[in-house]
Amino acid sequence: MFRAGFIGFGRMGIAHFSILNSHPSVEIAAICDQSNTMLNVLKKYVDIGTYSDYQEMIDEAELDFVIISTPSDSHSEIINVAIDNNLHTFVEKPFALTAADGQETLTHLEGKNLVNQVGYVNRFNEVFMEIKRLLASGLIGEVKNFSSEMYGATVLKDSKASWRGKRKTGGGCMYEFASHCIDLVVYLLGQPDKVIGSVMQSVYSSDVEDLVSSTFIYNNGCSGTIMVNWSDESFRKPTNIITIFGSKGKIVADKHAYKLFLKEADQANGFHKGWNTRCITDFAKSVRFYVRGNEFTRQLDYFIDCINQGRADNIASFAEALKTDIVMEEITKDASQSLVAEDGWSQASPILPKSSRRSSIWKKFWEYLK
Repeated sequence: MFRAGFIGFGRMGIAHFSILNSHPSVEIAAICDQSNTMLNVLKKYVDIGTYSDYQEMIDEAELDFVIISTPSDSHSEIINVAIDNNLHTFVEKPFALTAADGQETLTHLEGKNLVNQVGYVNRFNEVFMEIKRLLASGLIGEVKNFSSEMYGATVLKDSKASWRGKRKTGGGCMYEFASHCIDLVVYLLGQPDKVIGSVMQSVYSSDVEDLVSSTFIYNNGCSGTIMVNWSDESFRKPTNIITIFGSKGKIVADKHAYKLFLKEADQANGFHKGWNTRCITDFAKSVRFYVRGNEFTRQLDYFIDCINQGRADNIASFAEALKTDIVMEEITKDASQSLVAEDGWSQASPILPKSSRRSSIWKKFWEYLK
């Protein structure tokens, strides 16, 4: 049995708890959270050690691994402490708020055979896993162009009272939402060689961005765009949509299905010329415990399997997540350089403000993009 400790017991911490609490190889030994209300409820109803200090929990609970689901700005510090205590670590995305912090953690990890994983759950979704397989097989030929989109109704008012609405604590659409969209591109197509034309805009938020868009350039000639909006109330749930155009065909996919257009039939894979549609139910395999989606159980079971097999390599490792962190940092810098210092626009902030969007400014902005 592997003894688990949870650091952070909000929405995601509770979801991870419910999945691992049913795992036959896991014993949940301790939970750490800053909320006294949450700790009192746990003490009353759950026979598990509770702590308000994660260092104390690590020192006392004799753990094998930790699940970190705290605000983003605390990730690097907690991860490094876990590594110092030889604990396998699963952390919710993002891995780190700066590439420098992420690289420091990777250096900290050197020489230690510890399983490390970041919660980029799209990498464990059956549809996107199938898309990666099809791309690797060369089914649509050389990839020329793509778009990766993500929409949701996460923020429909200024959330400045929450850490998610504060830049210093790692809030904002970029790290909390767009990170999934960007990581999906990195997973399927690799890390871009250049980022251009980036824009970060606010809709409701006063301190963070609600929309992120950018163009990715690859040295092999491929290019693509991302468009992310977490203030779109036309979407009931967060939705990822990716379109990939290749020399032999095209793929359009979300978490539930994909459509494949081929110029020529591929009988070996059961695809005919023209459009083909496959739903997730056509190839999905059941998981032992369902919460939110098969991919949430699959990612944690994969993490435990890596521990059980003594494998430090991981398809959602810290090293993989750092690639996504680097791209997010490059988008932020590129967006900042794109701003015009006039009429309320600040070069110090990469976010286009809610007010002062007069036509003269937009004219200059579009002239810059041309």
